[in-house]
Amino acid sequence: MSEKKKNKTFKYWVGRIHLWLGLISGLFVCFLGITGCILAFEREIENVTQPYRNLAVQNKPLLSPTALKKIADRALPNKHAHSITYQPGKSAQVVYYNFDPEYYYIVFVNQYTGEVIKVKNMNDDFFRIVIMGHYYLWLPPEIGQPVLTTATLMFVVLLFSGLILWWPKNKAASKQRFTIKWNAKWRRVNYDFHNVLGFYITWIIIFIALSGMVMGFQWFAKSVYFVSSGGKTLNQFEETYSDTTRNAKLQLNASAADQLWKSYLDADPKFNGSLDVHVPENEKASIEIAKNPDPETYWKADYSYFDQHTLKEIEVKHVFGKLKNATVADKIMRMNYDIHVGSIAGLPGKIIAFFASLIAASMPITGVLIWIGRNKKKKKSATAAQ
Repeated sequence: MSEKKKNKTFKYWVGRIHLWLGLISGLFVCFLGITGCILAFEREIENVTQPYRNLAVQNKPLLSPTALKKIADRALPNKHAHSITYQPGKSAQVVYYNFDPEYYYIVFVNQYTGEVIKVKNMNDDFFRIVIMGHYYLWLPPEIGQPVLTTATLMFVVLLFSGLILWWPKNKAASKQRFTIKWNAKWRRVNYDFHNVLGFYITWIIIFIALSGMVMGFQWFAKSVYFVSSGGKTLNQFEETYSDTTRNAKLQLNASAADQLWKSYLDADPKFNGSLDVHVPENEKASIEIAKNPDPETYWKADYSYFDQHTLKEIEVKHVFGKLKNATVADKIMRMNYDIHVGSIAGLPGKIIAFFASLIAASMPITGVLIWIGRNKKKKKSATAAQ
């Protein structure tokens, strides 16, 4: 068999794989691309359409975390607060959520006056609904997430098989691989759209797809960490507890969470990022404080954990600890969500992620049109031969 024949046979089977994986995963890929476009500018849209999130900075003292929690508790009785978030120019957010029974609320409070601005049931929030679809297809997580992540895995294979099919045979053919022939018939334009734009977005969408797989498949997340860390095991998060064996507790005028919060403010009074205070749910729980200098992303946040009885900082060895202690592998895990939505590169990154997701959503459609066109052409050729 000649070398030319081998190459043709190889591309033929790559084409078959590309076709059938595309037909199987096409609807899911289209869905993920469209919902990804909607979520790309979630924060920007929320800031415009939900004005209660914004609050002018005032020259007044801030209410403490426990004070805000008490105010929010009156608005949501019999619910357990998870955290209180402060950010200059934003309303304080007291977050409530639980899985048994399931609920997710945010109480927006004026951190200067204590006025409750909005009690929002996040299960009715538009973007929350879209996120649940994007992550779980609005099915139970144990069902929906594997389905969508498997479709994402198929899409990754489609990206690489598409590159093989796109690869030009010679220099003359390469001239047609980088531009769309807009003045041609619609079938040729559709073909070029699928191949040319597919080639360009591959180098962007591959990061979106792989970061989605990190969130969807634990085995994949562990594999990425294993490779990037040089053979270490991923410890993404573990519960951190206070030292409840101590009999003596601090005698404080305010709660331990308030004391820690105030120490953070005193240490950096001009801090312009976000500060999350996670109040302990019981005597065993620790106090978590997350200080993020860039609230538009997540990976730069410093997570510190303190014994609620002694205020002594608890050393942790998982990914979500102090940024200065994070290894390269830890930072890759921390950056994963920001890579997925494009915010890792700021507004330009979100714009790129938006258009890449939009084009990715179109790939199954243009691909099916190519397949239908080829089938019609084959039938016409068979009829003419008869």
